[in-house]
Amino acid sequence: MTHRFDPTALREYDIRGIVGQTLGPDDAWAIGRGFGTRVRRNGGTRVAVGYDGRVSSVELESALVRGLTETGIDVVRVGLGPTPMLYYAEATLEVDGGVQITGSHNPAEYNGFKMVLAHAPFFGSDIQDLARLAEGADWEDGAGTVSNYSIIDDYVARLVEGYDAGPFRIGWDAGNGAAGEVIDKLVKLLPGEHLTIFTDIDGAFPNHHPDPTEEKNLADLKRLVIDNKLDFGLAFDGDGDRIGAVDGKGRVVWGDQILSILAQPLLAALPGATVIADVKASQMLYDRVAELGGNPVMWKTGHSLVKTKMKETGAPLAGEMSGHIFFAKDYYGFYGFDDAQFAAIQLIRAIASQGGSLTALKDAMPALVNTPEMRFQVDESRKFAVVDEVLDRLEAEGATVDRTDGARVNTPDGWWLLRASNTQDVLVARAESTDQAGLDRLLAMIDAQLAASGLERGPQAGH
Repeated sequence: MTHRFDPTALREYDIRGIVGQTLGPDDAWAIGRGFGTRVRRNGGTRVAVGYDGRVSSVELESALVRGLTETGIDVVRVGLGPTPMLYYAEATLEVDGGVQITGSHNPAEYNGFKMVLAHAPFFGSDIQDLARLAEGADWEDGAGTVSNYSIIDDYVARLVEGYDAGPFRIGWDAGNGAAGEVIDKLVKLLPGEHLTIFTDIDGAFPNHHPDPTEEKNLADLKRLVIDNKLDFGLAFDGDGDRIGAVDGKGRVVWGDQILSILAQPLLAALPGATVIADVKASQMLYDRVAELGGNPVMWKTGHSLVKTKMKETGAPLAGEMSGHIFFAKDYYGFYGFDDAQFAAIQLIRAIASQGGSLTALKDAMPALVNTPEMRFQVDESRKFAVVDEVLDRLEAEGATVDRTDGARVNTPDGWWLLRASNTQDVLVARAESTDQAGLDRLLAMIDAQLAASGLERGPQAGH
């Protein structure tokens, strides 16, 4: 029986759609058949499966498991938890691949699938290959077994292994996402005082949307920290692979700032090490890594692309503006994936080793003004073309341009970025300067380039 996916659900890094519209149990079954076939043809026999707290996850998980077993794959169900817990299971159990059912930080009606094959990210052409296999029903057949393995306690124990920082007073906001139970278990193992909010896993996200990159979603955490005079606060996205933070004054510490704090103890221990960040990160981060004696590398946005670049460069640490932080196995003894819970532990240790105050570390950072990530809708057929047109014009003008991922332009005022999203029909822009007047000039440059390609920075597109 052949199967056709809704093409909009097959993304660059994962499969994601609106349940009942672009994604459903039949798709989950076909993903099981296709992924199981890839595992078997790769010489494997066992796959770990986990799921997040969304309302639709249980139904999709059982359809996925059915598809895997009908392909002759033995399934190890590791249960409800954050995506990094599934990555941990794939890295440590005797399995040949892993699938997490998760809608990540998307709205409640979304769900999706993130996959790992033989300890490597499964993305891009791999995901398109699942559609090819489904269209021809080119699947292996068999009758696999199903077993259950509760991995959560092993995972939490691994997170705190070697923890050596003193007692802090910390607020934790799990946003009703899949990391809730992990956070509850984790704080019991840490010294100090820990106040948690929204750790009950609820796929309706009744308190706020679980995306710590949007400042409005950190309002409850800021209040918790300020009202209780806590040292700082930590927040997690819907599937626990992205971290957010606020200092003792309730100021947001953004993804690139978190990375700059993590880089200090790393570079003290490994002088000259490479630290990777994406093109949306502040110039402050690249300057800070260089100042600490490290080798800063700017790379493309996208967790699979960053993981691949880490392997290529041997970088022990990498991060994205969006709060994905990656830790390499050979240095951290961790597994090269993005894990917000492990990032939280490493951040606490890094704060302890740099004087113990996140507020003081934030105060010491250069005062820069920047825009949030600006996203605007553009026709899919135009999104890459517009960036090419901008690059051609800038080159003709003799501008200083980095082409790593779109156009990142340096001027005496600072820098601005325009790139096409890999996963949506949007263009993404960002700018940073030392003062508001400089920022206004940078924004005018972005607007001029967009206008020359027949576009304008219109209302903000959602995620």
